[in-house]
Amino acid sequence: MTGTTPAADRPMDVLVPWPDLDRTHGAWPEGVRVHVWDGTKDEGEPSKDVLDRVGLWAMPYAAPDAVRLLPELPALRAVQSLSAGVEKLEARLPSGVALHNGRGLHDASTAELALGLILAAQREIPHWAEEQRAGNWDPHFTRSLAGSRVAVIGYGSIGSALEARLLACEAEVVRVARRARPEEDVHAVSELTGLLHGIDIAVLVLPENEGTVGMFDAEHLAALPDDALVVNVGRGRTLDTTALLAEVKAGRLRAALDVTDPEPLPADHPLRTAPGVLITPHVAGGSATFRPRAERLIVEQVRRWAAGQELLNPFPGP
Repeated sequence: MTGTTPAADRPMDVLVPWPDLDRTHGAWPEGVRVHVWDGTKDEGEPSKDVLDRVGLWAMPYAAPDAVRLLPELPALRAVQSLSAGVEKLEARLPSGVALHNGRGLHDASTAELALGLILAAQREIPHWAEEQRAGNWDPHFTRSLAGSRVAVIGYGSIGSALEARLLACEAEVVRVARRARPEEDVHAVSELTGLLHGIDIAVLVLPENEGTVGMFDAEHLAALPDDALVVNVGRGRTLDTTALLAEVKAGRLRAALDVTDPEPLPADHPLRTAPGVLITPHVAGGSATFRPRAERLIVEQVRRWAAGQELLNPFPGP
């Protein structure tokens, strides 16, 4: 299903995660009935009468338990996720329901954090923070991002946003994606092992699916030169944790991770205390840039829904 059902045949009840979007973005289209649920139990689920009529659902962000509502929406025709990665959600959709992802919503935010992790690791910011607390003043030279060769693995819209920031920092970028795109100077992932020998920083921006789980494994890690930095801002399970842990405990590689496997990372997990490892708790998408972009996407999708137009961001894409 592509979301192109004629307007006259579409259920005109829609469910969105935030109230008052019409106040900030203009009135809802005539005939549309908008209901609000933020995905929490505190707010209370919509009534059965409402659930029976909802045709389009813009799902709450970072509320994984919200999927429990899917079987209770008999009129549902399309779901708008605010996450870019929706493979797990796709598997739970009822038959005949179109899925649309949050492509573009997290580009700037995720690229920003990836850059921050890289700079923090290269310029030893955690070390200097500890020195500050200890009252020490003992400067030394550090690594840099400028002049480094960075592989962006999973080169899509987030990878492109990261590339712009890396180039501004005078780094060289090597683009890697599932398939080669020679016209865009993008290498295929099948070439990755050979490429990694000359890479200083490997950044994973991979979705999680059958082909990517455990993809960046011991062989890829071994191909990286000594002292290389591994960054993961995609999905934790795309990186072999056991193999990474062996490399960082040996002091051969370093890591900066926003996502981990397992996740949440247990308090006593050895990655937390391994040398040269910096971890943030899956916060790449959680910045002030997200909400305004997400609101604009939801409003546009509701307007398209009411008009019987193609919805944005179909998943999988064309």
